[in-house]
Amino acid sequence: MKLKVRGFEICKGYEDKDINLPVRKTKFSAGYDIECAEDTIVPCKSNTPTFIPTGIKAYMGEDEVLYLYNRSSNPKKKGLVLANSVGVIDKDYYGNPDNDGHIMFAFYNVKDEDITIKKGEAIGQGVFMKYLITDNDKASGNRMGGFGSTDKL
Repeated sequence: MKLKVRGFEICKGYEDKDINLPVRKTKFSAGYDIECAEDTIVPCKSNTPTFIPTGIKAYMGEDEVLYLYNRSSNPKKKGLVLANSVGVIDKDYYGNPDNDGHIMFAFYNVKDEDITIKKGEAIGQGVFMKYLITDNDKASGNRMGGFGSTDKL
């Protein structure tokens, strides 16, 4: 059996929803294209971001992170910008008790009309990266929840 190092899986509740796991389209692509899990409307000029479900979660090594980036065409073609500029998926987000590590993209729509994102449409990309820690790092907390839970340890 091959040891799992990093990758994507379907989240709980999405097993029967015909979700495609992210893939790289070319051998020199850094990012894995991530699709929308269900038709979603992003309202125009809303003050709150719309969370786009993907139906996936990611596992990775202890010194790795998954960064979520917008598609380069989204701002111009659809008026969609990421609310947090870059999403950060930590290793301990995987399988958390609140949402099983479900990855979502938070979008604002800057256009004057609502935008519909269809199931299966590519909405962003994920890039796995190594990260470093400082000499005096003493982090020891354990994640107890899902989205936005690191401040509640």
